[in-house]
Amino acid sequence: MSAFVTGLQSAGMPLGWDQKKLRGFRVALADWYARNRRDLPWRRDANPYRVWISEIMLQQTRVAAVIPYYERFLRRFPTVGHLARARESSVLAAWSGLGYYRRARMLHRAALEIARLGEFPRTLEGLRALPGIGAYTAAAIASIVCGVPAAAIDGNVERVLRRMTGRALARNQVATFAGELLDTSQPGEHNQAMMELGAIVCTPKTPQCSACPVVGFCATRGVEPISEKPARTRRQVAYALSRRKGSVFLVQRSSDATLMAGMWELPALARSLRSAPLLTLRHSITTTDYIVAVHEQARSTSRNGRWVPLRDAGRLPLTGLTRKVLRRIDALQ
Repeated sequence: MSAFVTGLQSAGMPLGWDQKKLRGFRVALADWYARNRRDLPWRRDANPYRVWISEIMLQQTRVAAVIPYYERFLRRFPTVGHLARARESSVLAAWSGLGYYRRARMLHRAALEIARLGEFPRTLEGLRALPGIGAYTAAAIASIVCGVPAAAIDGNVERVLRRMTGRALARNQVATFAGELLDTSQPGEHNQAMMELGAIVCTPKTPQCSACPVVGFCATRGVEPISEKPARTRRQVAYALSRRKGSVFLVQRSSDATLMAGMWELPALARSLRSAPLLTLRHSITTTDYIVAVHEQARSTSRNGRWVPLRDAGRLPLTGLTRKVLRRIDALQ
């Protein structure tokens, strides 16, 4: 059994590594990261606004999906001042398609608070006080931008630590391990290296142990405690598509809706019509897979909506599904 595992203690369960072993781990990780780090747009400088936007977008979203949204978002809102002066609906429109829209609302509220403060907070406490910023995001921003010695623990880092120890870890144990491993001389680089390691080497399904720079410190060589995945459900839904003279009829969700409040979408149908749908597609939200039928109707029967020119629809905060449907419809024409 690895010395890593035999060194585990009760309560906080410290690593039990001496300084030489810790230094070896940190140097191996840092050297690997210097050679293998991906060229991502938010890594090209340590601007706090750009780092913040990327960290919020990357929550529960793949890097490949984030990059085009990130670049468009910064073109539209290049500074925190631009974001603070924007209407929430404009922010939601720029965010549309990324999902988890509460992130965009909190982003806008935080921008307003930063504008009120007159500067971007540079401490963990100051960052945590902003809407939408939790422990991980505060640690990531503070370490990358300001060199604050705080361990940033995302899903990738947690997976690396679970595999290294071969144990299912409680949250406080994960924090203990991450904090002991942290290279306080360059915390931002170390945090990014740990996240990069989990993203491209110590991956969920097929870890590349032969390419891992710290495999000699790992207790499991890629195996981790099995955790049950949340069960997925399937649902069938139907929507009405009404068009006239280059416009489409859309309705707005109520401002107090549980999901996607204030977003615009096609009118929902109580059930799919007997006639063949114009379009059928699949759409997933968290643990639910939807089979979506879109039926064309000559005119809308809904009173709670408005006609929107198709060329202007993209400026509204559309739900991700509605944006997907309109793109598919446009491709069919």
